[in-house]
Amino acid sequence: MFDSRPSDDPGLTAEEIVRRGEERYERDLRDRLEPLHKGEFLVLDIDSGDYEIDPDESAALQRARARRPQGLRFVKRIGYAVAHRIGGPLRAARP
Repeated sequence: MFDSRPSDDPGLTAEEIVRRGEERYERDLRDRLEPLHKGEFLVLDIDSGDYEIDPDESAALQRARARRPQGLRFVKRIGYAVAHRIGGPLRAARP
């Protein structure tokens, strides 16, 4: 999931934002965050690397937007393959 710049900025595609966010998460954050924050929401600014963590996705997004209003943000539920689900169980990501 992503949270983008205003619509008048062509910026990156949604797919590229997600790719960069996942890459940075796996490389820099996963091992450090999953043991302490599994199930919480991560809002990651893909340009700066700044991030917010909160059990409430909206609260994390608000803090991230306040910090860098024009940032490109990637949203992830820590420890899970997806942030949200439609039907069925929410499954943990690979160990």
